[in-house]
Amino acid sequence: MIKALILLALLWILWLVSSRRWRRWLLRPFAILVVSFLIITSPVMVALATWSLTFSLPADTGEPVDSIVVLGRGEALRNWRVEVADQLWENHRADKIFVSGMSDAREIIDLLEDRGVSESALSGERCSESTEENALYSSAILYPQGIQKILLVTDSPHMLRSLLSFQRAGFQVIPHPSQLPSQWSTQEQISLIAREYLGLAQYTLTGRFKPRSTNELEHVPAKTSKRLSDPGCKVQAK
Repeated sequence: MIKALILLALLWILWLVSSRRWRRWLLRPFAILVVSFLIITSPVMVALATWSLTFSLPADTGEPVDSIVVLGRGEALRNWRVEVADQLWENHRADKIFVSGMSDAREIIDLLEDRGVSESALSGERCSESTEENALYSSAILYPQGIQKILLVTDSPHMLRSLLSFQRAGFQVIPHPSQLPSQWSTQEQISLIAREYLGLAQYTLTGRFKPRSTNELEHVPAKTSKRLSDPGCKVQAK
């Protein structure tokens, strides 16, 4: 906020000392860009952009499910997911926790085990590199086990794209968003939110939210099966 006020003050000073020609051809367009940027990256706009990604999400009804599914999104968001998943397990929402994500599955499972979650309850995969793969690989592993109703844990901006992806993969999904780190700056939040808007647009235009048929769910694609056959893909508690 202080930086924004300083920038606006400098613009005002330049406006006062500049000629009419400079104001028209340089300062006015630059001022419009700066003001627009400050509005877009303001806390109010961040809240509004987040709300538009989350207002249509169904509420968590509190009912038991077949499994809690946790999506990895990097180290900065890891502990928030662990806390939420642990609390859901403690509240007996499910007997199993499945973690999906290349850079987080092993680490989240270890952290949950350290917090007292039963080893037999923990499993996951660490081959997925996108939200689409999170859903496809989770379905390939969990669907044959009869796991269809899940509690999905990821951050609020990411939840809508994740919900649609997992529904497409054959799951009944109850969303349970985790918080973003309280120490994150407005710019960091905007970056994550913008990424989700782009991701939603891309997935929609390329048909990645189109529901899969029962036959597709029961017969894992060869590409997916081959990927999951890698010994390093599936993860269990140590």
